[in-house]
Formats: sequence, C-alpha cells, structure tokens
Amino acid sequence: MTLWSALCLTAAIILAAPLFGEFREQPAQPDEGFLELPPLLRTRKGKPITTREGWRRRRRALEKRWREFLGPFPRRVALRVEVVSTEILRDHTRLLLRYHNEAGVDNEAYLLLPPGNGRPRPGMVVLHATSNSTIRDPVGLDGRPSNHIALRLVRRGYVCIVPRCFLWGYGGTKTIQEATDALLVHQPWKTGMAKMLWDARRALDVLEKRPEVDASRLGVIGHSLGGKEALYLGAFDSRVKATVSCEGGIGQAFSNWDAQWYLGPAIKAPGFEMDHQELIALTAPRPFLLVGGNSADGAQSWPYVESALAVYKLLGAEERLGLQIHSDGHNFPPPGLEEEAMFAWLGHWLDHPKD
Repeated sequence: MTLWSALCLTAAIILAAPLFGEFREQPAQPDEGFLELPPLLRTRKGKPITTREGWRRRRRALEKRWREFLGPFPRRVALRVEVVSTEILRDHTRLLLRYHNEAGVDNEAYLLLPPGNGRPRPGMVVLHATSNSTIRDPVGLDGRPSNHIALRLVRRGYVCIVPRCFLWGYGGTKTIQEATDALLVHQPWKTGMAKMLWDARRALDVLEKRPEVDASRLGVIGHSLGGKEALYLGAFDSRVKATVSCEGGIGQAFSNWDAQWYLGPAIKAPGFEMDHQELIALTAPRPFLLVGGNSADGAQSWPYVESALAVYKLLGAEERLGLQIHSDGHNFPPPGLEEEAMFAWLGHWLDHPKD
C-alpha cells in the first residue's frame, strides 16, 4: 500500500467514525454494578413507545409532572440592566451587571466580552460551583484555575454571563440555610431548584438581548452546584442549544439533591420515582454532555445517559448525547486533552445549531 493510499484509508476511517462516539462508549462497570433505571420509552401503562409522536406525548407528561413538583415561577418583570463597572483587559472586557430577577429582587452577574469583530458570537450562561467567592471564580478573579470556566470560554470567542446563585445573600442573609429559609417562606417558591432555574433563565434573558450575541447559539455550562443548575436550565429552556453539566451528580442518590436548597426531602419519600434521566430526555434532541471525574459523576452515571440515549436515537440525534469521564476528581477538566475534547464538542454544536 502506498503512503497516499494509507492516508486515504485513514481519512475514510475517521470520516466513517460516529460523531463524538467516544462519549457514548460504556465505561468499565463500577464495583457496585450499574443502576437499573426504568425505560423512558414506555407509557404510564407500560406500553412501548416507538414513534416520535408517542414520545412527544410522554415528554409533555414528564415536563408537566416535573414543573408541578418544582413549583411555580414568579411574575416576569423588566430586567432593567445596569452596568455597575467596566474593565477593559488584555484579551476581553469584563462588565459587572445588576438586573431584576423578580419583583423587588436584584441579582448581579459578570459579563465577559471577547474582542469585537462585528460578528455576533455564541453566548454561554456559566454557573458557578459552591464557593463563597461565587461569580469571581468562573471569571478568573478567585478560585482554582481549572474552575475559571468563563475566562477560558471568552478566550475562545464566547460571550459569557456568570450570575450569582441566590444562596449567597438572598434577602440580606448570611448563610446558605438562611437564604433557603428566607426563600421558602415566600410565594411562589416551593423548591430551591425552582428559584435556581428561574434565576438561570433570567441570566439567559440578559444574554440573548446583548448585541454581541447570536441568540440562536446559546448554551449553558456549570460545575458542581452549577452542574445541577445547568441540567435544569437545559431541560426546561429550549433557547439552550447545548448543555454541559460537570460533576453535579446526575443521580439523586449521587449527591445532596434532598437538601432544602435543591429539591428537598420529598425525593426521599416512599414512592417517589422521578429521577434525572428524565431531564436529560427532556433536553433531547438538543445536545447534552455530562462530564464527571469519577466523583459526583463518572462511570456510575452511565445508566442515566444510556437511558436517555434511547430517546435521542428515536429522534435521530444519538450523536448529540454523551458522557465524558476525566481524571481530576470533583473538578472541571483541567487544561489538556480532556478539556480540548469537551470544548470541541461544545464548539461543534454551537457552530452548527439545530432545534
């Protein structure tokens, strides 16, 4: 075989390989085995779902049940965005914004802008982890360099908004528990996760109105606490065209989902059957990547991806779902090949948005 023939054969093999197939390969089974989850493509009466219309009916029922569990949202009010500060840095501009989340409640967020060239850019909602430095971590002002997610993205050409989670300072409170208690005594809030979802949607509202942003190419990414929030925003807001959830603990048994500031103790009650493979399926056919370091997420998370994969296949979108397992524990993937693979996945889908 000539060198040219070998190169052509290699190129043909690469072109024939499934798109991002490495993210759909079953990992080695953990010592405790894989969790068995009920199939998603079944009606409530147990009949198989084999058509897209059948899934649409099932999806409507799932979304309705989840929305009733999470609780209602408040009345939408005008954003009234205020620029608190502007810093022009070497490779991007950093704004601190203040805007209305709901009536009588403001929030702050950093907005990172890459250098302008007149072309609207993809926009990312970047959701911070549990940290007292909150929004300072993703923009590179505090925390581990591996968690400077928004800084790494703006350097790749994304416009990023980084909103503060309500757990820090809601109603003038000083602790996470105080913020949760203050929230849950007020209408309409039923769960902390409903508030987190609402606030993430308001950040998306701010982002899509920016002239620098292509509103058809919006995504969400988050780590730990932010990974939990990203899961919900991607599932319940169709403006999100690509979701990356890192180390949030996809299974309700994997993390502290029963904390009052998330879903509450109701998920531990006998007979509670809802779990997060359903939320991945609600995201379909939009791209979703679960990232784990074999801590909160990893090999044990595979059944959740595999369960939702049946829905993605039915919708002809198998290549848009995946699980990436990195080697750095409960952290965002560090700079290197694992980071590059994740950002290549994200860039592919936001450069080629599809509903």
